[in-house]
Amino acid sequence: MIFVTVGTQDVNFDRLLKEVEKQIKKGNIKDEVVVQSGNSNFTSKLMKVEKFYLPEEFNKLIRMSSLVITHGGVGSIIDAINKKKTVIAVPRLKKYKEATNDHQLQIIKEFSNMGYIIPLINLKDFPNALKDAEIFKPKKYKSNTENMVKLIEDFIDSN
Repeated sequence: MIFVTVGTQDVNFDRLLKEVEKQIKKGNIKDEVVVQSGNSNFTSKLMKVEKFYLPEEFNKLIRMSSLVITHGGVGSIIDAINKKKTVIAVPRLKKYKEATNDHQLQIIKEFSNMGYIIPLINLKDFPNALKDAEIFKPKKYKSNTENMVKLIEDFIDSN
């Protein structure tokens, strides 16, 4: 099963959902697809689409999935990589009015550079990303929270 999540922003991410459906129609995706569509009115006869899942169901869907396709939200990415899932991440972009800026592009590039995810910046590359996902071995996620807390504490102590 493939789990697709677009986050909870107040704008839709139909561009991604339409592309996933297109990949099913082309035969590039053969698995069952379950979608958390957020604030979208997107419907599909080829995928199970729900606007939102309760946290326990959301986490269950990630655990059950073989692949997670997500927007570039830090929370969604970390939820999946903490569960050792292969992740394809697609940024919401300002030019499509999916976000107020392109911060998700930078987030995805950073997680990709660290070896945690497969970036999908241009949806035309979706078939290649799906092929990459078949052999991708994500690096084990290591949180940097402790280092960040120490830096903040040191900064506060020095002032």
